[in-house]
Amino acid sequence: MAGKLATPGDRTLTVPLHKGDTVLPNLPFFEKLLRYAHRRPPTISIRDVHAGVEKGYTQLLTDALALRRALRGRLRPETLRDLNNDHEVFVAVIAPGGYEYTMAFTAILALGAAVVPITPALPVQEAKSLVTRAQCVAVISTSEVVPLAHGIIQSIVASNPATELPHLVTSQYLQSDSLPPSSITISSDPVPNMNMAALVIFTSGTTGPPKGAVQRRSYITSAAEDVADHYRLTESDTVLHMLPVHHATGIGVTFLPFLVVGGCIEFRSGGFDPEWTWERFRQNANPTGAKALSVFSGVPTIYTRLKRYFEIHISPLPSIEQEQYIAGVRRIRVFLCGTSALPRPIQEFWTRILDGKMILTRYGGTEFHTTLKADLDGSSPANSVGRVSPGVDLRLSDEGEILVKGPNMFSKYLHDTNATSKAHDKDGYFKTGDIASCMGESYFIQGRASLDIIKSGGYKISALDIEREILGLDYVSEVMIVGVEDEEFGQRVAAVVTLKDEHRASGLSLEKLRGDLRGVLAGYKMPTVLRVAGGEIPKGATGKVQKKVLGPRYFPDGWRGLEEVQVWDPQKMQPKSKL
Repeated sequence: MAGKLATPGDRTLTVPLHKGDTVLPNLPFFEKLLRYAHRRPPTISIRDVHAGVEKGYTQLLTDALALRRALRGRLRPETLRDLNNDHEVFVAVIAPGGYEYTMAFTAILALGAAVVPITPALPVQEAKSLVTRAQCVAVISTSEVVPLAHGIIQSIVASNPATELPHLVTSQYLQSDSLPPSSITISSDPVPNMNMAALVIFTSGTTGPPKGAVQRRSYITSAAEDVADHYRLTESDTVLHMLPVHHATGIGVTFLPFLVVGGCIEFRSGGFDPEWTWERFRQNANPTGAKALSVFSGVPTIYTRLKRYFEIHISPLPSIEQEQYIAGVRRIRVFLCGTSALPRPIQEFWTRILDGKMILTRYGGTEFHTTLKADLDGSSPANSVGRVSPGVDLRLSDEGEILVKGPNMFSKYLHDTNATSKAHDKDGYFKTGDIASCMGESYFIQGRASLDIIKSGGYKISALDIEREILGLDYVSEVMIVGVEDEEFGQRVAAVVTLKDEHRASGLSLEKLRGDLRGVLAGYKMPTVLRVAGGEIPKGATGKVQKKVLGPRYFPDGWRGLEEVQVWDPQKMQPKSKL
């Protein structure tokens, strides 16, 4: 590899390769981690709530090197040749967010391979499909998901008996003692090709089957520094990480940036628990040692559930007890929200709790990183996702679709040249599929072109605008707005609403909903179809409502004949209710 990357006359052409069990690749990411390992006193890199462990940077590198050594010993000779020649090699990681996930992630990068994170929540056949499509040469898992990993490997081998797919369990390579930092070195070989694959993130599949978006090695540090610089992250920062670690946000916003600056990641994996989270916020009022939280990132669903829990369980408490929770929250320097802007009543609640500080909205995607960010000082307009990130070339198409070029974009869809090509316009801009408007330097997301823009009676209507106003009604818990086909209007504005517990018995009529919206929505934006749902509206791993799936579920063919569906008749100016 050194011979291919070195320039004529380079000294590495005349000396042996600089490799070894304690030699890390000549990459900025590892230079940073090793410098942090040399700190005195040592600092915590990962706090894993479920595992009950705190690990420093020295221990992280020690364990990652042990896992790398074991992985290298299990690989086929041809795979080792590919690695030596700096060809792209992919290794799957099946693990919840935590220390052992971080250890595996680091070990794979140190090997020179690309990380393919896969959620443990998948059934065997779906996970097998991703491992197969990525052509992974090995699977690394944590001990609690060994049955899933075994199931994947057995299914792959059953389909092709000649397949060899090593499986390594992270817990077997945890070292009791850490290496002296001085014994770990950085290779003096040429810098590896920064355009080669380092990470594969499968898209959420909201607009089709999941595709493996490949991120270059340069992304690992460059994209992380972009986030860290904007939010002024330092080694003193600790983020409470509760997001999936197989998605872009959980890796590119709340994981890599904190490693790159030498901060601390406190992982709390598993299902979201508002009670536990509020208790953790309360502890933050008077943190002990290095346990002060300074950054929190969530999605609208998380912030909505936290608000609901506060109103039901915390607001009835005596003021002095309430203040402990509020004081803990106010010690957090940065609150972030992704996937979509917070509904107005949710943002207003948090702004009040945070004593005027706003939760900052950001916009990005698996393929193009965080291209829009709200200003850290809270000066961005309400509902704005902020301004264009430095170095990014962003424009709106005639239809308002966000088109983007930037330094931290994906390199390709894995093994799918046709999809990669189709994802760009004739000028080379990536077509995000998101519709936005611009006011000055600030951008406002209107929704997905295919799902959130409803064409009704000659109007183009943003579903997100309607959802924000409906969520402002005191009896509404959740809402989803979709377009349903209609002969007269082309599409009708259809609402799926869930009611707060205290309002469920009284129900909701379409007439009342429209009446309550009359002062805030234009007539053509009013819902003309309503279905009141019980429980919660189902969501994906990142907290997103999957409209492409749920729209047809709530409004299937023949939806007009369903008793649960109310339809507004514009001729009679009253709803035809089947309730």
